[in-house]
Amino acid sequence: MASPQQHDLPSPVTTAGRDGLDALLADPARAVIALDFDGTLAPIVPDPEQARAHPDAVRALAALAPRVASVAVITGRPADVAVRHGGFAGVPGLEHLVVLGHYGAERWDAVTGAVHAPPPHPGVAAVRAELPGVLETLKPVGASRGAWVEEKGRAVAVHTRRASDPQAAFEALRAPLTDLAARHGLIVEPGRFVLELRPPGMDKGAALTAYVREAGAGSVLYAGDDLGDLPAYAAVDKLRSDGVPGLLVCSGSAEVTELADRSDVVVDGPEGVVGLLSGLARAMSSRP
Repeated sequence: MASPQQHDLPSPVTTAGRDGLDALLADPARAVIALDFDGTLAPIVPDPEQARAHPDAVRALAALAPRVASVAVITGRPADVAVRHGGFAGVPGLEHLVVLGHYGAERWDAVTGAVHAPPPHPGVAAVRAELPGVLETLKPVGASRGAWVEEKGRAVAVHTRRASDPQAAFEALRAPLTDLAARHGLIVEPGRFVLELRPPGMDKGAALTAYVREAGAGSVLYAGDDLGDLPAYAAVDKLRSDGVPGLLVCSGSAEVTELADRSDVVVDGPEGVVGLLSGLARAMSSRP
């Protein structure tokens, strides 16, 4: 088999990562490729509604997907939004793509084009109703100036990226939003200048573990960029301890460093992720 370097694949910095990459290349038909969306397949932008997958992402996924057991996008967004912003529907080669939205609470399968989901948590509607008042009370001290609310269906997110001091606004909002979430049985998930209020028990680690088990995977790659991806990293660590080799990939940025410290491979944002996916497809296609 050709070495990873011959296909422009980065060399993992850990033994577990090297074992994971070797397993992916040795038996692609049993490999699951799992990816976050925002910041991993799609560049981060000031307005999440304007986020779109990297121009080469769909082509790279379509080249890779037929060679592996499965490709899954695991995102905090509603599944149909990720499908629309990713341009995933009706793409040759992606007939069996799965999108696990809202951290696995929703599922879209390309083979049917349908989204399956349970009823929403009642606390989300309660938080949605109270959130404007909470933000209004914080305006006199400047904590909520420039903050804006993103409606995510099964969750609500407050972004501070547009504030004059995004980090200060983020820190000032964290405690009051945590209190609001707790009153209604929700939790707060911090991210890159965003605080998401959502039901407990929804995380990418649980979604990834369940999907890997469902697929009967012999190896797994997970790529992410933000704090919400840490549960998926922990899931890969657990899968490794259970005998399923894994490769952890960080879509690197200057805003979040926690993932880079735990990754086997760090690439330069979504463009680097696309390059890695393309390299994997080339390496797998050259197998005898």
